Amino acid sequence: MTAKPTSAPPRPGGLLTLGPDGPGEAPRAAASTPRSPAPRPLLVDLALAAVAVGFGLSVGIALTATSHQQLAAPGGVALFLGNVTGLAGTYLALVMVLLISRIPFVERVLGQDTLLRWHRRLAPWPISLIIAHVVILTIGYAQAARTGILHEIGPLVNGFPDMGIATAGFVLMVAVSIASLYPIRRRIKRENWWGLHLFMYLALALAFAHEIVLGPSFVGHPMTQLVWSVAWAATAGLVLTYRVGLPIVRSIRHGLVIEEIRPEGPGVVTVILRGRHLERLAVSGGQFFEWRFLARGMWWQAHPFSISARPQPPYLRLTVKCVGDFTTALARLPVGTRVALEGPYGTFTTHALRTRKVALIAGGIGVTSVRSLLEDLPKGTRPVVVLRASSEEELILREEIAELVKWHGGRLHEIVGPRTAQPVEHLAELIGDLKKRDTYVSGSESFVMSVTRLLALLKVPQEAVHADVYAM
Repeated sequence: MTAKPTSAPPRPGGLLTLGPDGPGEAPRAAASTPRSPAPRPLLVDLALAAVAVGFGLSVGIALTATSHQQLAAPGGVALFLGNVTGLAGTYLALVMVLLISRIPFVERVLGQDTLLRWHRRLAPWPISLIIAHVVILTIGYAQAARTGILHEIGPLVNGFPDMGIATAGFVLMVAVSIASLYPIRRRIKRENWWGLHLFMYLALALAFAHEIVLGPSFVGHPMTQLVWSVAWAATAGLVLTYRVGLPIVRSIRHGLVIEEIRPEGPGVVTVILRGRHLERLAVSGGQFFEWRFLARGMWWQAHPFSISARPQPPYLRLTVKCVGDFTTALARLPVGTRVALEGPYGTFTTHALRTRKVALIAGGIGVTSVRSLLEDLPKGTRPVVVLRASSEEELILREEIAELVKWHGGRLHEIVGPRTAQPVEHLAELIGDLKKRDTYVSGSESFVMSVTRLLALLKVPQEAVHADVYAM
């Protein structure tokens, strides 16, 4: 199963990516393409500090924008609180956008899973503050005009510049937030949810103008207006650069097309892509891309799939489980279909290694990231690899993994059958010295959670556990 040196490119269907059999030589693909850059935690620490300072300044600007005389006037306290909640909520909304703007040096340290988790946890705060801003300001203006709250809504929306579009933005924001509630969110297909979520960008854009034109923190303060405008422009620039511009440039540069699609197991297919300049594609084993297959009805959707082998120019490989409409349609795409990519993403790489001893645990389709990660492991790690599947047929890529484990001088264990018959506690017996190893776990959310809970019970250091959750 070892690929021999050859002057001709390897057959796509035989992408095993093992190098020559000579002693001390690395797997072939690992030597042929660059890995993703190493994480730089200091830059992330500085960025997080800047975000905290920015929040403090935003609240500080709002607190100092109102005089004692204005506070004492009818509705003054409500108008003051409305200004504070509005600025704080808008700033946190910008932070939410930054968390998912795919800034490379942040992604390499924290990973997309962590950033998405922070994004979801932060989300209730800006929307709650912005709702409070609208309600409290309406109360304040009603008190100032000595009229009823409901009666004040019309004059407030129609009587001030840019309030109409700001109101439209607010309605959009509330609608997207309601759709984000878990009981509703879980009923929406991923691709439909992605399209709906884009309206949050529009909502924020519609809200911008009224802040500058009407906000007491900005009216008559040109420097504050400039700084706030630059913050918005910088956020928009980062989103456009890393979520739009860079993916387009990379997709054009590499010109990926489907070369072959072949069945790998029950409901699983391997997709071989052919492209240009893949020797310049910096990606580490264990990482994933957001893939966009440019076919009718699919081109507008981007889905995350891990590479199942390091690039072997001119080929790149991913292995996909067919669990929904998109992946089922993907398996039927014709050869020659163009493919766009965004990434790579993920911290499930050898950059996270703390020791020379490694355990790799994969459940089901989670084997794909373990397969590519094995190519990157440094010599002498002697990994212990555990593959978990419900049936023999679901142990995909097992021959390739066996060859890589053998090359590294490691051990391979295969666990087949229902989880009740083989509980995760059995892993401790198979591996033996988990406390001394870096442990990589990949698979479904339930599988990863059960394994990481076991590792916590065994007092494996948290920093030695690296997880890659496959959202099904």
